[in-house]
Amino acid sequence: MSRLRRPAPAALSPASVGPARALGGFSLLELLVALFVVVIITSLATLNVGSGGRDVQLDAQMREIQNVARFALDEAQLSGRDMGLILFLDARGPETLFGYDWRERRPEGWRRPLVASDVFVEQTLPAEVALSLTLEDVPETELLPAPVAPEAAPQVVFYASGEVVPGELELRSRDSGAVLWRLQWDLLGRMTLLRRGEPEDDLDRF
Repeated sequence: MSRLRRPAPAALSPASVGPARALGGFSLLELLVALFVVVIITSLATLNVGSGGRDVQLDAQMREIQNVARFALDEAQLSGRDMGLILFLDARGPETLFGYDWRERRPEGWRRPLVASDVFVEQTLPAEVALSLTLEDVPETELLPAPVAPEAAPQVVFYASGEVVPGELELRSRDSGAVLWRLQWDLLGRMTLLRRGEPEDDLDRF
């Protein structure tokens, strides 16, 4: 009995192998496009993180001003000595920066506070923002140039009687001029912190 011979498999031609291999790889152009997309997404994520970090920093600094101002008013009433907030403009470096500091009225005049020196510390704001102060019945309130002398009189005084000249402190973007934060207070020192200066965004009232 003769055995049936199984036909030998046909050899694969280069033409038949080519498309199959092409399906499993990427061309140089495709790799470049994918790399470009990754770079764009990474850049956008970095910008978003940077903006968010700036917002967090400004939020923290405005809340610090509010909280230390409340503390200054309490300290003024307890000690019987007026306390004050100084706003200054520092043009000594490559960029003009806004900042603030604190003062205490002593028998010899205004001086840096002796109490809570770790609370009443000088602070400087980021370069992209500007501060402005408005006080009731005061036509124009100017910021002091840095360096501020220890005996300089503050613009905002927290009196030992528990009163403060009503006013508001605005934090604005230097690029757009938009209000980022607004801190308002009345005669009794009751403060309201507003994001973007809008009443409906009332964040903290005391």
